[in-house]
Amino acid sequence: GLTPDTFTMGGQVWIQIKSVIFTIVWSGVVSFIAYKITDLVVGLRVSEEAEREGLDITSHGETAYNR
Repeated sequence: GLTPDTFTMGGQVWIQIKSVIFTIVWSGVVSFIAYKITDLVVGLRVSEEAEREGLDITSHGETAYNR
């Protein structure tokens, strides 16, 4: 059966290392999926015209710097 003698310090460290790697991979995959869904639904870039005109004007109606 499972007794305290069954578990070693090295074994526990290895389990924690695998858990950290799994968490990093899981977070990356879920973040990428969320990124793609957001890109498909609302888009992540402004139009080229809005970018050229300036996002302060097109998004907020203000200028960031005095001209």
